[in-house]
Amino acid sequence: MFKLNSTNWKFYFIVTLVIMCLFITILQYKDVAAEAIANHKDSSYELNDSHFHLTNYIQKGTDIHKFLDIMGDKVGRVALFGIPLQQQWSYRISGDHAPKYYLETDAPLYYYSFTDAYIAMAYKSLSKEQQARFDPMITGFNPTDMYAADHIKRVLLTFPGVFSGIGEFTIHKEFVAAKVAGDPASLIDPALDSILSFAEEVGLAVIIHNDIDVPFAKEDSEPAYFKQMKALLTRHPKVTIIWAHIGLGRVIRPVQSSPTEEASSRNKNQIQLIQDILNDPKLSHVHFDISWEEVAKYIVKNETTVRAMAALIKQYPDRFLFGTDVVAPDNQKEYLQVYYQYNPLWKALSKETKDKVCKENYVRIFDEARNRVRAWEQANLYAKAK
Repeated sequence: MFKLNSTNWKFYFIVTLVIMCLFITILQYKDVAAEAIANHKDSSYELNDSHFHLTNYIQKGTDIHKFLDIMGDKVGRVALFGIPLQQQWSYRISGDHAPKYYLETDAPLYYYSFTDAYIAMAYKSLSKEQQARFDPMITGFNPTDMYAADHIKRVLLTFPGVFSGIGEFTIHKEFVAAKVAGDPASLIDPALDSILSFAEEVGLAVIIHNDIDVPFAKEDSEPAYFKQMKALLTRHPKVTIIWAHIGLGRVIRPVQSSPTEEASSRNKNQIQLIQDILNDPKLSHVHFDISWEEVAKYIVKNETTVRAMAALIKQYPDRFLFGTDVVAPDNQKEYLQVYYQYNPLWKALSKETKDKVCKENYVRIFDEARNRVRAWEQANLYAKAK
């Protein structure tokens, strides 16, 4: 009978160790190869989507495998998130009518942290090659809570290898902010600063929704939230931040100033305010997305608005991203409606500039975030295991 002596044990231990190392290397190569395939194919896609909600305000949405079919050969990569707010169904208010959107009832909204686990599990149900087409984002935190950064850290360590950033999360938003249960969010809340400081530590990309003004603001009045937003951005110069919708909304119209010299010297219009941020070397970490059909309606309103926005993008082609902001679409036509709504803008841009807005800026920002977050996870999971 064959007997194991100390020499045999050493031999088999070394062989086993070598086999394990080869197995790990193969797995790593498989992941890298899948991502390389996805990146190679990315150049053949028409766009990447920096702003997409898989689920809606009652946490229902499109199956992620169906959504891959909807993306088809048009969309390469997508920043994937749910909605961090759940619309309450109060029978006292709505009776048998189940509201599906925040404008359909006076009942409050509340933060729904499980959205992060739902997005993570949907992502993990995909193959490695399919996963390479998504950049999931953490949204299920309350930006007024000093423990919010702890929630983000917990999600990263519970689902390593999944998330690339945080957002879209909301501070000031027309009609929404007043409906959220608890304290309203604020740009000067230290809880928000702690969130962005943690994002800097980890390398998380940040998508933040903050209206530049209040609904139905008077012409020539100073936009209510611009100074606070600019101050917040200035306080966190090492965080890659995407200001969603260039600060606009359904009834948050572009800031206007009258043509008089007095008004122009007192207030700047929307384009000039954005340009102030883009011109500031201390704010080179700030980007803008032009997602949402409600934003598109202002930009493509007429030839003048198209020319103004096109001129701004041409001057700063690396600072803008396209996103759909579509929620749980049923088909590709519905999903790409906003993209085609922007056709007048695309025609006003060169192919090189359009490709930066629709594809290349996305890849640059989210590839960097992926790499930095994976490195942070590896370091902290190792420290946790010791």
